[in-house]
Amino acid sequence: MHEQQVKKMNAYPKITLVGAGPGDTDLISLKGLKALSTADVVLYDALVNEELLEYVPKEALRVFVGKRANQHAYSQQQINEMMVAYARSNGHVVRLKGGDPFVFGRGGEELDHAALCGIPTAVVPGISSAVALAGLQGIPLTYRGISESFWVITGATTAGVISQDIHAAAKTGATVVILMGLNKLTEIVTVFRNEGKGNLPIAVIQNGSMPDEKIVLGTIDTIVAHVKDQGIGAPAVIVIGEVVAKHKQFGLEQANAIAV
Repeated sequence: MHEQQVKKMNAYPKITLVGAGPGDTDLISLKGLKALSTADVVLYDALVNEELLEYVPKEALRVFVGKRANQHAYSQQQINEMMVAYARSNGHVVRLKGGDPFVFGRGGEELDHAALCGIPTAVVPGISSAVALAGLQGIPLTYRGISESFWVITGATTAGVISQDIHAAAKTGATVVILMGLNKLTEIVTVFRNEGKGNLPIAVIQNGSMPDEKIVLGTIDTIVAHVKDQGIGAPAVIVIGEVVAKHKQFGLEQANAIAV
């Protein structure tokens, strides 16, 4: 019998959820790389930097199961079933997910399915774009005397409507980070404008941590036009709050806007 076949037959089924971080391969954890190096199968998402697959054994299977807005290679249920099937047939399955598996990554659902099927699991946390991208731009999510907390909210629910949590967050003085919300930007700023916060600073960060990263700075009243003018697209993270004014270019951007 072929050596690889023997290995698969004797392999112990296991699923490891690994957070790949926001995009820059240097931002994955050492533990995440160790998990990749022992994988028999890797199921990876669209937001994962494919350069990370270089750390996977040559003989391991690499399966793209990516999901982006309205473009799904597989449904979540299919992904759940694939994880279990590959674990039983091949051994160690690494579910490689952008950011952190538990921050809008549906990692909890995948763990639940594995548990129902009796497959042992492990989790390697990742750096979430919800926190990392603001930091990389020099925007502190909390700052003494300015912001005591921050909210992380999805831009839209599974029904495709704006999250009600955005309405609640807009009433507070907290920093608000919105993921997967670019298509709802006009509705989001309307919520904040209705709270009398038209001058509140806001940033939209596209492809954060990557070489082609772009950031647009503005206020609730101006950001939609700025995003359109600069051709910003998904994936993008929205950061709203007074802390955005800490970005080194914010004052200059505002001065230029007034001059125009």
